[in-house]
Amino acid sequence: MEFHCYYDWKQLPQSATAIFAQAEKNSIFLSRPWFETLAASIPSDQTLLLACVEENENLLALLPLVKNKAGNYHALKHRYTPRFSLLLSDEKQEQVLSCLARGLAGLPVSIMQLEPVLEGDNGVDAFQQALQQENFYCGRSFRHFNWIYRLQGKRYAEYIAERPARLKNTIVRKQRKLQREHGCEFRMYIGNDVPAAMPDYYAPYTASWKANEQYMEFLDNMVEVFSRQGWSRLGVLYVKKQPIAAQLWFVHEGKASIFRLAYDEAWKKYSPGSLLTRYMMEYVIDIDRVDEIDFLTGNDAYKQDWMTERREYQALICEKRIKPVSVYKRVISRIKSIFNHRI
Repeated sequence: MEFHCYYDWKQLPQSATAIFAQAEKNSIFLSRPWFETLAASIPSDQTLLLACVEENENLLALLPLVKNKAGNYHALKHRYTPRFSLLLSDEKQEQVLSCLARGLAGLPVSIMQLEPVLEGDNGVDAFQQALQQENFYCGRSFRHFNWIYRLQGKRYAEYIAERPARLKNTIVRKQRKLQREHGCEFRMYIGNDVPAAMPDYYAPYTASWKANEQYMEFLDNMVEVFSRQGWSRLGVLYVKKQPIAAQLWFVHEGKASIFRLAYDEAWKKYSPGSLLTRYMMEYVIDIDRVDEIDFLTGNDAYKQDWMTERREYQALICEKRIKPVSVYKRVISRIKSIFNHRI
């Protein structure tokens, strides 16, 4: 069992396919397309580092990291990253994590930060213990809450029946009002049709309460990559062929992830966001037949109307302890350097 560092995705062994396939079952944000999109957006003053454990050319662990100009390491992530974790095979996990921690301890790194990690992520918890055995001091800090809904075989009719009466009444009343006064149309774009429809996402986003999309290039690249896999769902609400609300979701391995959503504030009185969410929910539940719906980041009150379970995400921050003997050697070396310089 050996520790290896790679600096490009192309350097990974072919066995990486299996570990990515396993990770994707937990989250689309642990997939290879996602990480490769992130890697393409790394600033020029930072360096990709793929910390791996292998045995007989079999990849058993992969930790995607970025080294910054200060020499510290952090998770390969983006502002839009809702979840991070190490990719870990089911084989020999205790030995694998010990090897990974030992290898990282041998690198010239003082601080390593992994975020956002799910509270109760068994792999991360065990990895933290392994790092602490290798002279790292580790702590956790809160990052964000996350709301999800587990369908447990329910169809949309059953799901919506459980929602608060206030929400259901609002949806019926506002959609009837919008249809009567202006007319409206819902449309779902899937897979390869999504990239071409992205202008209809940006239009209501620009007219929303949010600032202009700061990461348009990153988002377009991600949508392009995910759409090739058939994972993208772009829902748009139109009035007289003009988009007034848009939501970008991703569906993979039975999970629907609500990634980005916005509506034109000029139409706020019709609750276009809620109307479009209802449409998207019905689609992913009855057509995509997902098992779980994830609102990703945020503890907004409205999310509690649609979801039932709240989870916490944290940052794992680890600092390598400096052993007294190492401090002593460094002090002696510094004294000698000063003495020799004066001579």
